[in-house]
Amino acid sequence: MKSCKLSWLLVAMLSMIVAVFTYKFTVGEVKPSDDGRLAVQLSKDERNALLLEMRTWLQNSQGMLAAVSAQDFATVANLAKSSGMAAEAETPGSLFRKIPVEMKKLGFDTRQKFDEIAIDAEKLKDSQHTIKQISTAMNNCVACHATYRFVDITSR
Repeated sequence: MKSCKLSWLLVAMLSMIVAVFTYKFTVGEVKPSDDGRLAVQLSKDERNALLLEMRTWLQNSQGMLAAVSAQDFATVANLAKSSGMAAEAETPGSLFRKIPVEMKKLGFDTRQKFDEIAIDAEKLKDSQHTIKQISTAMNNCVACHATYRFVDITSR
């Protein structure tokens, strides 16, 4: 009888641990911000990594637009690939615990959109199609920036 109670106690404790990790993974480390957005709480290094990723997306989007205007679809594809899902390996794992699930969805969707741009640029070589794809991907950027800000909690 004692081993049965111990087993149930262990199951309950493990369930609570899983629930806490699930909650943290879903909600992330956010607080309301004075500007109406959610402030994602990050270390200096995590914030710098995230800001670098966003700058890269912006630079690559501008580069893709310049390449489209020159009908250089190989460059479009290369720039898009460098912001696609393969680049996710460079994202620090600690960010996944800290950013909310909706932000994760936007990030993954944006990377997938860059992969689609690369594929279509190589196949279709259609300027208007590529411009529409870039515009759609950038809607994710606008949505993210409208919803979140990134706070360095180590400088407080």
